[in-house]
Amino acid sequence: MYNLLDGLRIIEASSFVASPTAGLYCAQFGAEVIRVDQVGGGPDYHRWPVTEANDSLYWENLNRAKKSVALDLTQPEGRELLQALVQSVGQFITNFPADGFLSHATLAEGRQDLVTVRVMGWPDGTPALDYTVNNAVGYPMMTGIGPEPVNHVLPAWDLLSGAYAAFALLAAIRRREQTGLGSEVRVPLSDVAIGTVANLGGVAEVLHNNANRSRLGNTVYGLFGRDFVTKDGVRTMIVVVTHRQWANLIAALGLTDAVGAVEAERGVSFAKDDGLRFEHRDALFPLFEAAIGALDHAAMVTVFDAAGVVHSAYKTMLDAAHDSCLVGDNPIFSASDANPSGLAYPAAGAFGTIPQLQRADAKPAPRNGQHSEEILSEALGLSSGEIARLIDSGIIGIAK
Repeated sequence: MYNLLDGLRIIEASSFVASPTAGLYCAQFGAEVIRVDQVGGGPDYHRWPVTEANDSLYWENLNRAKKSVALDLTQPEGRELLQALVQSVGQFITNFPADGFLSHATLAEGRQDLVTVRVMGWPDGTPALDYTVNNAVGYPMMTGIGPEPVNHVLPAWDLLSGAYAAFALLAAIRRREQTGLGSEVRVPLSDVAIGTVANLGGVAEVLHNNANRSRLGNTVYGLFGRDFVTKDGVRTMIVVVTHRQWANLIAALGLTDAVGAVEAERGVSFAKDDGLRFEHRDALFPLFEAAIGALDHAAMVTVFDAAGVVHSAYKTMLDAAHDSCLVGDNPIFSASDANPSGLAYPAAGAFGTIPQLQRADAKPAPRNGQHSEEILSEALGLSSGEIARLIDSGIIGIAK
């Protein structure tokens, strides 16, 4: 946790991954992010993984360091309170539909300089999820070895969209500071996905070739990279991204002469050409399979580390959670025992490190409605009697 955004208050009305991620990243850098949910929790409040008591570990980690206001958004009075909060604060992150009571046009009637960032599925408002967008841009047809598509489990487009939305919010706020103008920034998952494909050269590639890229399994496209198995059965990923790493790799494995023979036979030089190493992988991979397969993993690690070769053994997520480098001694993590679930475990804070500033510990997520009275009093000036009436009528929810 850092306080770079101290003094910035943001209303967030969202669910699932992308939009809450935008709020999370702002909160981790010191913004006061107020998440507004339905009384009792929104559609993601019990999303798996959950504890035996049905507390969502997903929810309490995507919503760390935020405050929670609970309103009955099925009732006009509850919706009006959310509108008033957004207009009072002036910064809004959401994945609610572009039309309706949280449309930017409606909200801006009461706050002309309002900044809204809206995470969407498709640009026309059609709903979409990370996993449906991913299959639309073609990646599942490039992974595995076929013929079936292979979906990955990481919600990459959600996470990228959330990060982009946080960036877009700050960019729009800066524009407002310079011009006094508000704006709505719409961030569709589909545009983040296909735009990323284009930024990586994929759209140009397939149009230029008029063909799809071949499926490569665990081979890295355009580089020398693949998984290999050591003598003692440890599967390890090895990737070469510089010419020095290539020279060090073949020297470490004693393959200089064997690789030279392939070069002579095929009339090529691999010394300074990533693409040639990739194109001639049919001749190179068997050499490396044999050399690595003759070494125990510990011996390979010693040799590779001394040579500066980039490698990593495959691990389970449980392995990673017990890894001292990744978690145990990693300063982005801090012990957390104040979680709504009641569980104690390492909690992640800001991913970025600022050497000039002291890092604060990760903060817990709120309980649904934990800050309803505080925020409605401060932001809207509601009296204690009015808040009590709204609680009694079920329009406002409070943590129990």
